[in-house]
Amino acid sequence: MHQTNNARFLDLLWRHVLSLGLLTMAFLVSYSRVYLLYHTWSQVLYGGIAGGLMAIAWFVFTQEVLTPLFPRIAAWPVSEFFLIRDTSLIPNVLWFEYTVTRAEARNRQRKLGTKLQ
Repeated sequence: MHQTNNARFLDLLWRHVLSLGLLTMAFLVSYSRVYLLYHTWSQVLYGGIAGGLMAIAWFVFTQEVLTPLFPRIAAWPVSEFFLIRDTSLIPNVLWFEYTVTRAEARNRQRKLGTKLQ
């Protein structure tokens, strides 16, 4: 849900629809747990609170502790072996990969064309 200033209306709408859909699915799963008599409403409520607190703690841990370590972790030999790289500073990784791959394909096509002549 990275916020950008130049996001289009449909992008923003899609993000909110997706969030609403996921929250709806979570509620339906919670309801089904009570309906099927696996849990009571209080168990589902406490489980939701515990899960929410754990999610917030995990988010804070990854943002404040792990994110500053990403460049060092990406430089480890094992990370280089598995082609792990730090893309935390790139706001839209999918678009970045697309444009870089397209540019590389054009360069290789151009080089191949000059070799054939």
